[in-house]
Amino acid sequence: MDITNHLDRFFAGISVDARISVTHISVFTAILQTAGRLGSSTLSMFGFELMQLAKISSGKTYYRTVRELSEFGYIVYEPSFKKNRPSTITLPEQSV
Repeated sequence: MDITNHLDRFFAGISVDARISVTHISVFTAILQTAGRLGSSTLSMFGFELMQLAKISSGKTYYRTVRELSEFGYIVYEPSFKKNRPSTITLPEQSV
C-alpha cells in the first residue's frame, strides 16, 4: 500500500474542497496511519480505536466525520451497527 500516493491525492482533493475541516484531516490521517501500519487499504476497526489516534473525544463528531469522508468520496465506510463487530473502512484506489 502506497501511503504517499493516498496522502497526495487526499491533499490535492481537499485543497479545493471547502467542506473539509481540521477534524476530517485528523480522522483521515489516523485512518491512513493505521492502514500503513497494518499494510492494508481495508481496515476493520472499532470507532474508539481511531478516535484515540485522531484525538477526538466525541463519538458523535467521529461518526459524523467518517460518514462525511465517505459521502465526499475520500474513504468507503461500512458501519456494522453492532457493538461487538467492527466497522470497515477502505481507502479507495482512486479517491477524489
